[in-house]
Amino acid sequence: MYGQQQDRARRREERAFREKQKRLAAGESEPEKEKEQPREKEPRASTTDPEARVMKMADGGFRPAYNVQFASDTQSGAVAGVAVDNNGSDMGKMAPMNEALAADYGERPRQHLADGGYAKFDDIEALENAGVEVYAPVPAPRDKNRDRYAPQPDDAPAIAAWRERMGSQAAKDIYKERAATAECTNAQARNRGLRQFLVHGVCKVKSIALLHGLTHNMVCGWRLIAA
Repeated sequence: MYGQQQDRARRREERAFREKQKRLAAGESEPEKEKEQPREKEPRASTTDPEARVMKMADGGFRPAYNVQFASDTQSGAVAGVAVDNNGSDMGKMAPMNEALAADYGERPRQHLADGGYAKFDDIEALENAGVEVYAPVPAPRDKNRDRYAPQPDDAPAIAAWRERMGSQAAKDIYKERAATAECTNAQARNRGLRQFLVHGVCKVKSIALLHGLTHNMVCGWRLIAA
């Protein structure tokens, strides 16, 4: 495709040059140049999928995409929950996933591990009040001299407890399990081809994500049987 575009551009230039030579030979003056038309901005949404939204990609670019969430079990490595939406931010997704897990399995996980992009105070407080210990990095304070793990005067009790817990070595050891499960789940999904969706719409995209989750769990089951 790129080579064809180059050929067409070269032919246009050659045709314009020949026409210019003919005008000069006939004593005609050069026509006034038309005002340069402003370049159209790149569309900020998909022209084929109205439900997709432009999101920041891992390579730093911005493209229409969906946000796929996998919740994985740290013991087995299996996928326990799948969620899909068209919001590029992970903030605010921790509590809804925990609610979905509680509805699907009849009980909540005792601990919920998430990366820093999920650390919304409202979610942390809701989960802590429901008896779920949250393990997520505490954001670095603007004041570099302030201890990020020290409770703040305006902290709710649940937020203060989360700060103090994340400052302990025990919490740091527990949090290491997230990379071994969540990051592994995401990496294996990409290795199995979950890099670009060939379907449109949140419902169809979630169907693909669920199939990847089921495939992942089958592999986990075979590994556990072999062990």
